[in-house]
Amino acid sequence: MKSTRFFIIPALILIVALRVSAASVLPAQLPPGVEPLVPEVIATYPHDPNAFTQGLLIDDGVFYESTGRRGQSTVREVAIETGEVLRSRDVPPYFAEGLTLVDDRLIQLTWKDGIALIYDRETFAYEGAYFYLGEGWGLCYDGMSIYHSDGSQYITRRDPVTFEALDRIEVTYGGQPVNQLNELECVDNDIYANVWQTDFIVRIDKATGAINGLIDASQLLTPEQRPADGNGVLNGIAYDAENAVFYVTGKLWDRMFEVRFVPFVPAN
Repeated sequence: MKSTRFFIIPALILIVALRVSAASVLPAQLPPGVEPLVPEVIATYPHDPNAFTQGLLIDDGVFYESTGRRGQSTVREVAIETGEVLRSRDVPPYFAEGLTLVDDRLIQLTWKDGIALIYDRETFAYEGAYFYLGEGWGLCYDGMSIYHSDGSQYITRRDPVTFEALDRIEVTYGGQPVNQLNELECVDNDIYANVWQTDFIVRIDKATGAINGLIDASQLLTPEQRPADGNGVLNGIAYDAENAVFYVTGKLWDRMFEVRFVPFVPAN
């Protein structure tokens, strides 16, 4: 997939140093107003270890998942507790990316093709496409607007009917821009975003773009449980509003975690 690399110094001993690119570095000291968080695991479920997870959402008791890699991409419906793929549609020849649900339409980004594919949720029938400039990484919908990440420090807000770009938010951490924002999940006034090739999820204020929470998910997998493929990183956030829990997984991970994000407490 994308080729930019990150360099991480161990985090959330209230010290974070995450190199996002040569031009964008998060400050070493956790800035004021940024809440340090960790995932509290409630349950663990199976996940297809061949799924290169790019987008994840939950609706009506099932997951909808977008998986990537050119020639291997799918949009699928997945049972939560068993990880069974209930329905799947191949997406040749595209490299599929983020996924969101608007009413009864699933909208799936593609990485470099500038096409967002539209499907009927009930049948997975292809219903058309939107076209956009730049790359497609993550996607979420808050009931009013679609939010689209493209690997830069910007998240674009789009019209849910036309996909027209309305405006964009610059995401910052301690006043510094943060790029490589990947899979997105809209929750109330915030957007949660995986930072690609890291174990971090950031919580972003939609109104200002300021990161107000930093989630260190590095303890979800042991070194032995991590995929051998170096691209098998944390990616995939779904929020279950009814139960106020999140589901998180990664590319090629063999498990899905049901979690709550709780304050980080240093060990004694």
